[in-house]
Amino acid sequence: MIKATNIHKSYRKLNVLKGVSLNISKGEIISIVGASGAGKTTLLHILGTLDKADNGTLEMNNTITSSLSDKKLALFRNKNIGFVFQFHHLLPEFTALENVCIPAFISGVSKSEAEEKATTLLKFLGLNERIHHKPSELSGGEQQRVAVARALINNPLVVLADEPSGNLDSASAKELHQLFFTLREKFNQTFVIVTHNEELANMADRKLTMRDGNIIHN
Repeated sequence: MIKATNIHKSYRKLNVLKGVSLNISKGEIISIVGASGAGKTTLLHILGTLDKADNGTLEMNNTITSSLSDKKLALFRNKNIGFVFQFHHLLPEFTALENVCIPAFISGVSKSEAEEKATTLLKFLGLNERIHHKPSELSGGEQQRVAVARALINNPLVVLADEPSGNLDSASAKELHQLFFTLREKFNQTFVIVTHNEELANMADRKLTMRDGNIIHN
């Protein structure tokens, strides 16, 4: 489903990725671990088309992303890739429901359809009573679950998560980790997760270890 081949990325004279290759199947949960500076987040950003490789190819669902114009790439990203970051990045002036709907609105889904799908996701994630609350009225774990719902609203091929539980207490982190596997069982959702959390990393189907810009173990 996702195939990255010989991915290189440098920033000025710093070689961050040195020929990374990776295949990801539908429904897989993959964790990526390694020391700070190993290239984990850079790889995740390239897989998410937020950044472009200097060399190599990225293929998603039979589409070579490097062949797309910026406009087509933005549309492809919106429809096919969900993101969950360490900090939830919810818009403070909007409710949970409104935050979740935003990617659907961008992709042209009607307000009624987006709200119906967002409500279903929020209820599934245990936020039935929080749908009309703003982020400031939610706990850290609840905010991150809203961010997960937002990532799922367009039925993406893959959800990319960068330290998703890094800002949560241990109980909320454990709940979030289990949620990823529940979502895989329910929707056959694919996850690629960069994490320093050893428990989450070891739960994954595959744990990839990065060092000095390469995957050294998978």
